[in-house]
Amino acid sequence: MSETPKHVLIKHRRGNSRFVAGRKRLAMTLEEFWRWNVSDLVNNLTRGRLAEFIVAKALGISTDGVRSEWGSFDLTMRSGLRIEVKSSAYLQSWDQGEELSNPSFDTKKRKVWNPKTKKYRFCRPSDVYIFALLKHKRKKTVNPMNVNQWTFFVVPTSVLDVRERSQHSITPNSLTNELKCKPVDFFKLKECVRVAAGASGDKLRWWRK
Repeated sequence: MSETPKHVLIKHRRGNSRFVAGRKRLAMTLEEFWRWNVSDLVNNLTRGRLAEFIVAKALGISTDGVRSEWGSFDLTMRSGLRIEVKSSAYLQSWDQGEELSNPSFDTKKRKVWNPKTKKYRFCRPSDVYIFALLKHKRKKTVNPMNVNQWTFFVVPTSVLDVRERSQHSITPNSLTNELKCKPVDFFKLKECVRVAAGASGDKLRWWRK
């Protein structure tokens, strides 16, 4: 008697995969669904997932698997470093008029299951936070697939844990002025994370240089 699997087996799918009706193949394809569903890369939900993908590529993390929607954190480097990615932007998909959004990143603690203690606890289970800001401000030319339109802030989770101001969110201005965190581009992100992972003593020392 076979055991019921604990999880649904998720595999990579190809864009030309057809929908079916039983054994009958239909004309509609998965690529058509993808185009319809995720072409809007500016909206909050899709932009957040795109930010994770961009960060993974910048850090050399394999994307051969399938993104997990339910993980305690977003990405894991080969070293085992656990990374949480948060995104924000000045531009939105909806009608903003002439106003730009005020970017803000979620830093709330999460309810995480501990299999050893069999209990939940509120914490930040990652080692490092990467705040990805789509910094472009012109609606006609915004392109989230252009990595030059992004900037990144790297913060050790321990710094957020002892932050005296809000424990729920942080803005780019607070990252720059309060934490003295210098933004970096796509090509410098991996080195910045490497240095952050090795930070000790004064947790802010590495980005004040």
